[in-house]
Amino acid sequence: MDNWIPFTEQEQDVVWEVIDKMLKFSPSIRRFPGLKVPRPFITYDVSGYFEGTMGEGAYEDLEEKSLSVFQKLTDPDEYIYALDWQHECYWLNSHLPLERDEWGEWIVPIFPNGDYYFFIEKDFKWGFLGHPWERSITIFGEEVLRCFEKNKPIMFQKILRQSPSKVNKKKR
Repeated sequence: MDNWIPFTEQEQDVVWEVIDKMLKFSPSIRRFPGLKVPRPFITYDVSGYFEGTMGEGAYEDLEEKSLSVFQKLTDPDEYIYALDWQHECYWLNSHLPLERDEWGEWIVPIFPNGDYYFFIEKDFKWGFLGHPWERSITIFGEEVLRCFEKNKPIMFQKILRQSPSKVNKKKR
């Protein structure tokens, strides 16, 4: 089996159309968040990691823990969307070896250091959304939130926003 399988033009059009409708995706360098994320969700501020001055090994930690979560949430033969806004997008199987580019990053990087990078389950049950200008990472979906809580990357320390928890709703 191959990994990083490029989308056909039709697949790319269909997936981005769903993202535009479902997430109300409105890319902007000034208006944030630019997405209407399904609940439950949490958005982390990862701005301190853009200059490479914080957290030795933080990028590797994010890759390793994200890959582990993706593996827990998918079957060995299951592919998810690996999306790079306005660039080639791919089918990704987190259980197969991940090829890297000339800079040693995933073909679609997990850290949003240049563009919007999204990793989304094929039925949109959960997602991992990197925003380059807000300098944030949003995760949505109950399962993925639970998995990241148990295996939290170093970068996931500062919360920008999150949906109200079920616990808070019960107390009201």
